[in-house]
Amino acid sequence: MTEKLRILIVRVGAMGDVLHAMPAVAALRKAAPDAEIAWAIEPKWSSLLRSSEDAVPRSAAMPLVDRVHFVPTKTWSKKPFSIATFRSILALRRELRAQHYDIAIDLQGSIRSSVIARMSGARRVVGSATTRESQARWLYSQSVGLQRAHVVEQAAEIVSAVMGLTIQSAVVDLPIDPQAEQWCEALLLDRPSGPLVILAPTAGWGAKEWPAERYGAVAKALAARGCTVLVNASPFDVDAVASSVVSFSNGAASAVPCTLPQLTALLRRASLLIAGDSGPLHLAAALAVPVVSIFGPTDPVRTGPWGSHARVLRHATSITDHRRHREPEAGLLQISVDEVIKAAVGLMPPAHG
Repeated sequence: MTEKLRILIVRVGAMGDVLHAMPAVAALRKAAPDAEIAWAIEPKWSSLLRSSEDAVPRSAAMPLVDRVHFVPTKTWSKKPFSIATFRSILALRRELRAQHYDIAIDLQGSIRSSVIARMSGARRVVGSATTRESQARWLYSQSVGLQRAHVVEQAAEIVSAVMGLTIQSAVVDLPIDPQAEQWCEALLLDRPSGPLVILAPTAGWGAKEWPAERYGAVAKALAARGCTVLVNASPFDVDAVASSVVSFSNGAASAVPCTLPQLTALLRRASLLIAGDSGPLHLAAALAVPVVSIFGPTDPVRTGPWGSHARVLRHATSITDHRRHREPEAGLLQISVDEVIKAAVGLMPPAHG
């Protein structure tokens, strides 16, 4: 009997980056249905792969992979030289090697991710030939040259090279969390039945964030058209940006603190998401929810929302810059409230346009 191919995917984070890697892994699952596929990921994002620790692989609770390995890089970074960190790394190494992986595919391309792929003990370690951190390539047994521009397509190129065949990015099935679904049903129970619009005003850094007062103005305009407008907020602390959007909307929008599984459940019921280049944007795109994306210092050709239900707004003066400035990028500020409203209405179902 031929043994199953055992494949480790390394894409630790962040949220949008994990989501960008998932279509290629979904295609891998289709191309090699009998393979055992595992994913090394930051615990914070693991609910993108499974709804609970006891989730059964190949079920609605864990549709994509067979196993999840936690890689707590955020915790390691806080105390990089502590005994606890050293023990955690050794424990992960033992855990990975116990699975006897045939192939480790690094879809992150950092030094850290390449080390994780290498310490798995996999016979083949594969990654991009054009990683941002060039030292990462030193640990690969195979480097794949990339021809495509978008990171979703680049991940598919790497997986294609590993499997020796051409694959196309596939639709992703995200885990269904029953508790999050119940939470969402209760949240929406007494709200109006008009189109549900979610605003996600925060992003990884300030330069990517369209002003809160403009989100508030958009919320007022869409609420006047009969939409229910909710603002995604952090569940862990006071979300000043979300609160500002609600304030600027004059009560037309409501802030909803929600976990990642809860946001997923909410987006499944949404007619539209409006956001900058952020995790919620790419989550909505993965769920085939129509999105209006407001881009500034990041390039939508490379990291824009994947799929056919998106409208990307980026001003011609915007310049790609990943230096994480705190103030909104100048080109981003050139995108008007009216432009966003027009794009949103254009993506709405005709009956509500």
